[in-house]
Amino acid sequence: MKKLTIAYIGNGKSANRYHLPFSLKLKDQIKVKTIYARHISHDVWKKIDGIKYTTDINDIYNDPEIQLVVLSVPAGAHYKLAKEVLNHNKNVLVEKPFTETEAQARELFQLANDKHLLIQCYQNRRYDSDFLTVKKVIESGKLGDILEVESTYDYFRPYVPEGEKQFSVGHSFLYGHACHTLDQVISYFGKADKVHYDVRQLLGENRMNDYFDIDMYYGIMKVSVKSSFFRLVPRPSFTVYGKKGVFAKQDVDRQEIDLKHFYMPDHDDFGIDRPEDYGTLTYLDDSNQYHQEKVVSEIGDYSRVYQGLYDALINGKPKTVKDEETIYQIHMLETGINEITKKEGK
Repeated sequence: MKKLTIAYIGNGKSANRYHLPFSLKLKDQIKVKTIYARHISHDVWKKIDGIKYTTDINDIYNDPEIQLVVLSVPAGAHYKLAKEVLNHNKNVLVEKPFTETEAQARELFQLANDKHLLIQCYQNRRYDSDFLTVKKVIESGKLGDILEVESTYDYFRPYVPEGEKQFSVGHSFLYGHACHTLDQVISYFGKADKVHYDVRQLLGENRMNDYFDIDMYYGIMKVSVKSSFFRLVPRPSFTVYGKKGVFAKQDVDRQEIDLKHFYMPDHDDFGIDRPEDYGTLTYLDDSNQYHQEKVVSEIGDYSRVYQGLYDALINGKPKTVKDEETIYQIHMLETGINEITKKEGK
């Protein structure tokens, strides 16, 4: 089987927690050859056998075997580095948020198209178990016509916004977090008919954006994407209301929980919900009989991102994340942040 040879720019938490465990899982299809960082240290993240670690980025750019470069760096560096990688005639996977502006995103996609290269945003949350389970419930038809969907990912981390003394796009909660949840909605429901933005700074003017509530309207259906740093008791991860019932899933995908405890995908039960984590489906059937049941969660798997890249680059299949989906998401992030900057006269 032909392998896809990849390299990473960045050797921090993102690369070692959210990427490498899943690209290395596909060892029969993917070869991870090189990791570049300005400073190489294995104090936190152990050296992986068989991978070359380097402080010279040209070890990636000048290696003809490397087909795909993964950018696992701070968001402010995405645009510049992605452009640089493309200009070295390498395909590139960019962490989210993809870019800061819609114009930058369009420029990168055009450059990749001109060079007949692939550039894609790393949207692993499409493969969260809670989101996959919501899709399964909707498609079962038991809820009837869908009226409202609420997607919520809450924290109680007041120290994060309290530690930020001034507003910046790069450190906004909207860019840093809605880049996950908005993509789920866009990937499943598409572009909204209209959007309402409520993007706030709960600590006051010129402070960090620490709250957002975005309503996306699709005909009579409304999909809300909400998050806050000040929720001591989190709201359900997903709630779906239909004409015939409701589905509520309290707990988020367990992959991240396991990864934070260094419990990796080589365990058979990695990321799999326990029965107490299952969501509850309540509905009336066609005979108007009441039902309430637990729904076994779908299994999330972030390695499906890398499987999609393999299929696109080696087998010529379409990209799993469409260019227009990424452009629309960045448009939404940029529009939401502009609500703040307009209020403050920036």
